[in-house]
Amino acid sequence: MTKPQKTRQIDTNGSLLSVRGVFKIYKENDIETVALRDASFDVAPGDFVAIQGRSGSGKTTLLNMIGGLDTPSAGQVILAGQDMARMDEDERAAYRKQHIGIVFQTGNLIPFLSALENVEQPMTWNGMGSSKARQRATQLLSDLGLGDRLHHKGSQLSGGEAQRVGIAIALANEPELLIADELTGELDTSTTEQVMESLHNLHIEHQLTLLVVTHNKNVAARAQRVLQLQDGAILEETRHA
Repeated sequence: MTKPQKTRQIDTNGSLLSVRGVFKIYKENDIETVALRDASFDVAPGDFVAIQGRSGSGKTTLLNMIGGLDTPSAGQVILAGQDMARMDEDERAAYRKQHIGIVFQTGNLIPFLSALENVEQPMTWNGMGSSKARQRATQLLSDLGLGDRLHHKGSQLSGGEAQRVGIAIALANEPELLIADELTGELDTSTTEQVMESLHNLHIEHQLTLLVVTHNKNVAARAQRVLQLQDGAILEETRHA
């Protein structure tokens, strides 16, 4: 497995994540489209940050940079002291596996596996023993209110239940940063509230560092900080008590 090169730690003044002057420019047939314009912000350990903006504002592009799924045209994306923009694709994948958990909008479950088996998989793939993986998976699902759904197949779960299993999968290998792109986008209001309450409780109890992209104002209201993105630029930041 490719490992990120060990380079000198970059000082971020205690921030877990530091996005510095990030631009993303796409070119097609000599036409340039600027998706991100000089995006800069920091996320401290234990922060809950939401990113809001209309469709096409650059939210998903920014999240792809932070998740190591893409690289900026210019600027730095520094996570845990290392600039992912300077890594090649294999190095970013290894670094992402080590430091980042990603919650997908659809939960990303294997439908013929149980909730428990879905959560166990990333841990056993990462070398954890099956007994320890089962114990941790059981605890994560119980913490998310799914203690009575452990053995239900992915195809037997409701949308909200599947999304909470997706959160457990993302947390399985104890990432330093959990990121989510519209994790409640396909859920109704009541289910959205249940999912966000579960995530909020985990954030408080375990001091998780969360970065969530959302259209939903009620979801953003749970965050400590909200960044407003428009035309690829961060226009303002709102802080919640």
